[in-house]
Amino acid sequence: MNWKTLDSEKQFLDLLSSEPLFAIFKHSTRCSISSMAKSRVEREWNLEFPIYYLDLIQFRSVSNLIAEKSGVVHQSPQLIVFQNGLPIYDASHSGIIIDDIKTELVG
Repeated sequence: MNWKTLDSEKQFLDLLSSEPLFAIFKHSTRCSISSMAKSRVEREWNLEFPIYYLDLIQFRSVSNLIAEKSGVVHQSPQLIVFQNGLPIYDASHSGIIIDDIKTELVG
């Protein structure tokens, strides 16, 4: 698993305009459910596109911008996949299922 760090609003906006396919995992370092979801993503992630880690405690403004630009209501933990600047998958808590992402990309 190769996490990339997402830590600024500018970085997110750059991703939207330049990265054709990427995911963001929103993580609360103060939440045990979020930690369990992060561990599950780390075990199951085998997709060939970048996944960015967003620490919600430090960078809540970035999460707010993601919600504003994507139309996806903020939750934690949350995984959102963007393709060509638009969200094509979002899930939170135990609903984060990597195989569902594969289905969305193929289907």
